[in-house]
Amino acid sequence: MTVARIINDKGRDVVTMAGDVSLADLVATLAEKRIGAVVIVEGGAIKGIISERDIVRALARHGAEALGKQAAEFMTSKIVTCGPEDTIHGVMQKMTAGRFRHLPVVHHGKLAGIVSIGDIVKWRIEEVEKEAEQIREYIATA
Repeated sequence: MTVARIINDKGRDVVTMAGDVSLADLVATLAEKRIGAVVIVEGGAIKGIISERDIVRALARHGAEALGKQAAEFMTSKIVTCGPEDTIHGVMQKMTAGRFRHLPVVHHGKLAGIVSIGDIVKWRIEEVEKEAEQIREYIATA
């Protein structure tokens, strides 16, 4: 299975913000949308990503005053992306190796979606359930 299937099923909407928004505004957006990361864009180009982990690090280093600073100060700027043609297994390897939970999907240089570890786990559970059902059917007909 490829990333395209996941983003086709879940949707291609990605919450993006400019890097000059305050960290407090970004946090409010995360809470309102019930998401774990926002992609930072400038002029349509991906500049970084900021996740809950980035926010925790910012608060640990700067305390509450971090909330008044620009989100770009705390974003991960060397982000790893994937394409719609990437396999789920490949994406799992990238996420595990990089120790991150959100992966922007880029197609022809444009942001085309985002996959999270939750999306991957959901797919994997469905795959295992299908395999188990196939084995039960095979055993029943043997």
